[in-house]
Amino acid sequence: MNQKKTLHEDWIAVILAFTSIALICAGLHPAMPKFEWNDGNTLLAKLTDSGNLGRIGGLFLWVLGSLFIAFLLSGKRISWQLITGLVAVMAISMFAQVITGNNAVKDLGIEIVLFSLLLGLFISNVLGVPEWLKPVLQTELFIKTGLVLLGSGIIFQELIKGGGLGVMQSVVVVFTVWYFTFWLCKKFKLDDEFRMMISSAVSICGVSAAIATSGAIEGDNKKLSHVISLVLIVAIPMMIFMPYVAVWMDMSPAVAGAWLGGTIDTSGAVVAAGTMLGEEALKYATLVKFSQNVLLGLAAFFISIWWSYSKKELNQPKPGLRTIWDRFPKFVLGFIVVSLIFSFVLPGALVKEVKGNIKDLQTCFFALAFACIGLETKFTDIFKMENGRPAMAFIIAQVFNILVTLGIAYLVFGGVLFEKP
Repeated sequence: MNQKKTLHEDWIAVILAFTSIALICAGLHPAMPKFEWNDGNTLLAKLTDSGNLGRIGGLFLWVLGSLFIAFLLSGKRISWQLITGLVAVMAISMFAQVITGNNAVKDLGIEIVLFSLLLGLFISNVLGVPEWLKPVLQTELFIKTGLVLLGSGIIFQELIKGGGLGVMQSVVVVFTVWYFTFWLCKKFKLDDEFRMMISSAVSICGVSAAIATSGAIEGDNKKLSHVISLVLIVAIPMMIFMPYVAVWMDMSPAVAGAWLGGTIDTSGAVVAAGTMLGEEALKYATLVKFSQNVLLGLAAFFISIWWSYSKKELNQPKPGLRTIWDRFPKFVLGFIVVSLIFSFVLPGALVKEVKGNIKDLQTCFFALAFACIGLETKFTDIFKMENGRPAMAFIIAQVFNILVTLGIAYLVFGGVLFEKP
């Protein structure tokens, strides 16, 4: 009896992302609800606003349609639990959006993914996850689809226009910090999955890099959740205290911004910290952060090839090109192709018109993914994992990152090697 041929999840994520982009370019505009509030009355008004309700309903139908397509292409059974489960997971992510809409929380630059993860962890560890919710816990699918959509924000012309200094700093920092972190994790006797995810998270761009690396090596979701938690938790004190250190050291806006952008691991925290130092510092922080984000696709590509060669079965021949292609994460190709299309193919006016909606849809997929990670994870797995060795390695590597990036920021942007910008 012949088995029904189904598509790999990577290809399904690429199909979903490209279909979403095509629909948005054709005129559909999915958007995250806006919940700016500072008191109960304002919050109630935002929760009952027809515009917000319409945005939530639109996102729900969009994701539900994506899941139906994914289940059909993968040969999975579709049931009513897909609808009820998605209602619950969407409710978690929207509640996280409500929390981040509070003015005090927004000033801290804390992103929706952190609260989606924490709410999922609370439900998993305190209330328990019912069986009817489990079919919709499609963590990998949500993550991979969001990463392909992320490619639309990597516009190479903007990077080139911003100058080569940010790229130069990013390349030096990424390679230096990545190899140091990889070596350090080995000293802490962490396995290769942890070493790859932590190294990428610290050196490149935090959460996105950890996700892309985990996808490239088919990493354990529990380890990914642990690394993401470390990224988000450590970013908070860095975001709060590093601007004050920059003022205390009397850094120029260019050096301070380059330092913040090269070390803080979440985009929201970079913007919040840069804003504290003014418009010019924010510009350089964003430029350096963006430069590091551009390296994400290349890093995932090389990590995939290295993993394919180094993680072959014992007593098996060295994998050839076919083996590399079979193991290579196709969503990374989708990410790169989307970036190239938005950089060199689509008209600039169209890119400007649709990038906000694509960003909102990407945020929605990531929020759902982190809610799913939380729902599938136990606190004991996070805080007892490897006897705290991953956390120690991450913190030491981040301290190294802060010091190295500071030195390179002075060399590149402080007028030592090049003329001051």
